[in-house]
Amino acid sequence: MTIGIGGSTATIELEKIEDRTQDVQPILLEEYLERIKKATQLMKERSVKALYLNAGTNLYYFTGTLWNASERMVGALLFEDGSLEYIVPKFEEGTFKKYMQVESQINCWEEHESPYVLFGKLLKDKNFNSGSIAIDESSPYFLVDGIAKANNSYDFITAQNITSACRMQKSKNEIAIIQKAKDITMEVQRAAARILRPGITVSEVRDFINKAHIKAGIPSGSYFCTVLFADDTQYPHGVSVPQPLKENEAVLVDTGCRLQGYLSDITRSYVFGTASEEYKTIWNLEKEVQRVAFEAAKIGSSCGSVDDAARKKLKEAGLGPDYDLPGLPHRVGHGTGLDIHEYPYLVRGSEIKLSEGMVVSNEPMICIPGKFGIRHEDHFYMTKEGAKWFTTPMQSVDNPFGY
Repeated sequence: MTIGIGGSTATIELEKIEDRTQDVQPILLEEYLERIKKATQLMKERSVKALYLNAGTNLYYFTGTLWNASERMVGALLFEDGSLEYIVPKFEEGTFKKYMQVESQINCWEEHESPYVLFGKLLKDKNFNSGSIAIDESSPYFLVDGIAKANNSYDFITAQNITSACRMQKSKNEIAIIQKAKDITMEVQRAAARILRPGITVSEVRDFINKAHIKAGIPSGSYFCTVLFADDTQYPHGVSVPQPLKENEAVLVDTGCRLQGYLSDITRSYVFGTASEEYKTIWNLEKEVQRVAFEAAKIGSSCGSVDDAARKKLKEAGLGPDYDLPGLPHRVGHGTGLDIHEYPYLVRGSEIKLSEGMVVSNEPMICIPGKFGIRHEDHFYMTKEGAKWFTTPMQSVDNPFGY
């Protein structure tokens, strides 16, 4: 029997888990203001007069205002002088004030009025009658279309090269929050492995993982949870009708939580019982490819070169090439922060240079069609000295959690 897999119950494991969020330090006003300062510096370098931040993670990142995007325009115009002008439906003004962290003028529009006209008025009030205006890259089409049609004297461009340039490099506090979220999910992963038994269903495991995250101090529970058994593990993001667990079958658990807005994301692959020789071979290869990718991640190296290194190792082992199966069907990794997937991406052709503060996943999954899939997913962050793991990679096929 694989060490650390099975032998316990959900009740026993939940009793062991304690709140681990007591010492978490939230992002303070000073940091939001520093983010705005950096954004405005980038705006000036790119001759951008104003930047629109839509409700969602960009608005939250720069202003601390947590507000979900909807069919109503809610956001903020950030001007090159660092000033902010919020755009909010009138009936939401009182609620918005309670969420607003960086205080500034709230400009309201009634239900029968056009927020896009209000958008243009705010630009003209700043004496901006033409020039480049950057629009939040996550904005839905109807919003971008509405803004452009109501304000045709401007050149509207994507804000992605400004927003991502800021968000890719995490502060020490951001990394500390992410570390805590990962520590919590790692504890939950270990506990979930211990509750496995023949016949347990995917929904039972998901329910436990959600409750375990809550018990560890995450009121919202799991941000996401993928649990797969047997040949279902060959499908990276799951199947429509999952099967229950049987003896000596493959297990893949991918889950995470949200803490102070920041996300964890960890995948563990192992066998409930005794692994076949083929599974052991691919499991060890996955571990080796993950190591090669980690060692390729150096300050100043391109994100694409990390993906290249992983695929080279797989090709040497007779898998692939490229995205062919058996092999690695997707990119090696993605950035994580306020969004589960964000810049930078460890993908072929990316010329983005790895720099201090970047946080990325390392998950060169190997899929063997008709049999199984194995994904070891840990994240690392870049320091002046190089890459550093948030979590310790899996140890061995017989003792995956290193007990």
